Amino acid sequence: MTILDGKKLSNKIKENLKVEVENLKNKGITPGLAVILVGNDPASHTYVSMKNKACKEVGIYSVVHEFPESITEKELLSTIKMINENPNIHGLLIQLPLPKHIDTTKILEAVDPKKDVDGFHPYNMGRLVEGLDTFAPCTPLGVMELFKEYDIDLYGKDVCVVGASNIVGKPMWALLVNKMATVDICHIATKDLASHTKRADIVIVGVGKSNLITVDMVKDGVIVIDIGINKVDGKIVGDVDFENVSKKASYITPVPGGVGPMTIAMLLSNTIKAAKNFLKESK
Repeated sequence: MTILDGKKLSNKIKENLKVEVENLKNKGITPGLAVILVGNDPASHTYVSMKNKACKEVGIYSVVHEFPESITEKELLSTIKMINENPNIHGLLIQLPLPKHIDTTKILEAVDPKKDVDGFHPYNMGRLVEGLDTFAPCTPLGVMELFKEYDIDLYGKDVCVVGASNIVGKPMWALLVNKMATVDICHIATKDLASHTKRADIVIVGVGKSNLITVDMVKDGVIVIDIGINKVDGKIVGDVDFENVSKKASYITPVPGGVGPMTIAMLLSNTIKAAKNFLKESK
């Protein structure tokens, strides 16, 4: 069994990104990322702080626009418009979730697709499905980088994705299909989850339910990607019974230290890509 070490790979990627940032600075452009953070959700504040720290590590200019939960949709849209028009900001990230009185879809659609480094805009999602160059959501993109780093060939593999969110499940499906994998996507309405996971060469799960995937639900030699994050007895765990499933797996991601660090590394990568695109267009 091999541990897919996302922390180690993310550090390697960040070292490469530092070089890319230096090259861009030599050409007169500093990659810039703006984050919009609404409300006091502790998890959101932690994520934003981690993203900010990672930006500094590689030399990306980062700014956080913090707003109280009471902000109106109109005020939020006005801020997004201002950031869209700022030539020094190449990436714009809306930290989710947003308060219930805000229409999340409307907010995400207001982001300039050229600055959509989270890959959530329908324009970018459509290009992803068609296999065109675009900004892919950071978590699925991070999973693909892990496959690449560990020479895991996806061609013809049977993959079961558990979770069908717009942020992880659906874009994960698109990226896998584009690599010629056969993808089975499951969700809360799936009748017999185990019948799907048992026949999969690769199981990817991200729903936020600890011990959802148990040892009897996977076959010998399975590759397991655990995207879930749960707090159990003060410890961070994934959606997979790691202790037992790892005995059957050929490759498995730990939680923490697996997909999480890769998500942030891909955000940095997407921001630098946006800056390069801006430089190309401004010539």
